[in-house]
Amino acid sequence: MGLKSKDLLTLHALSVEEIIEILDTAKSFKEVGQRPIKKVPALRGKTVVNLFFEPSTRTRTSFELAAKRLSADVVNFTASASSLVKGECLLDTVSNIEAMNVHTIIMRHSCSGAVGLVAKNSKASVINAGDGTHAHPTQGLLDLYTIREYKKSFTDLIVTLVGDITHSRVARSNIRGLLKLGAKVRIVGPATLIPKSFAKLGVEVYYRLEEAIAGADVINILRIQLERQDGHCFPSAREYAHLYGVNARRLKLAKPDVLIMHPGPMNRGIEISPRVADGPNAVILDQVTNGVAVRMAVLYLLSGGESDENSD
Repeated sequence: MGLKSKDLLTLHALSVEEIIEILDTAKSFKEVGQRPIKKVPALRGKTVVNLFFEPSTRTRTSFELAAKRLSADVVNFTASASSLVKGECLLDTVSNIEAMNVHTIIMRHSCSGAVGLVAKNSKASVINAGDGTHAHPTQGLLDLYTIREYKKSFTDLIVTLVGDITHSRVARSNIRGLLKLGAKVRIVGPATLIPKSFAKLGVEVYYRLEEAIAGADVINILRIQLERQDGHCFPSAREYAHLYGVNARRLKLAKPDVLIMHPGPMNRGIEISPRVADGPNAVILDQVTNGVAVRMAVLYLLSGGESDENSD
């Protein structure tokens, strides 16, 4: 089927069929990472640019590996070493990069909507690798993929998102994807970190962690994003850990086979205890592994590929 749009900006814009297509394609591509030679020729001759204006470890590295495993040429752009520091505007920077005949631009930016602006003014495919607090669609997709690996079906699955909902583009993308696929979504955190408007999305809003994780099938723990907070949204890290830190004692309230997820980077001892992060229920490193396969699928499908042609 492929994807209808030339860009991937949000999960909200994808149909259920398109999400399933990406997940199914990713399943095929995951096998590539287990081969002695981790390459397929699907994007040979195409050029992919990593255009990151914010720091990143997992997402940037994952996209680079995904493109290289598809045999694409990859260029990594560093904002601090570009003409942006000389006063060049964003669209001029992108136009000059596109003039070098690139096929795909993977972009992360601190401003919500910046990636969408670039997509509207670019002939190349644009993938949102995170824009402000708006969206992070490939993180949402890799989380969906990881859940499906273990739980098989999303129908009536109880998924709890814990923490800084207000500033989390991961939360927004997860909520959109999970609701589309039939899961029940709970969000929990301090009242200062949960927008009132989220109740209109169809999620259940909690302010006590114990109530939110009781009977949960999946707990996705979000990082406290101090860099995006204008003021003190809670008294101290110690108090946050006391009220909202997911530890072994609280974990007993969830289902025995609950999945523990985290998009990273983790603040150990604050939002998640080391015992939980490294425990048998944690699939955090699986998320990282699956991220490469999911991003391979997105790059491939945006290039016009079909999911039944990617095995060689």
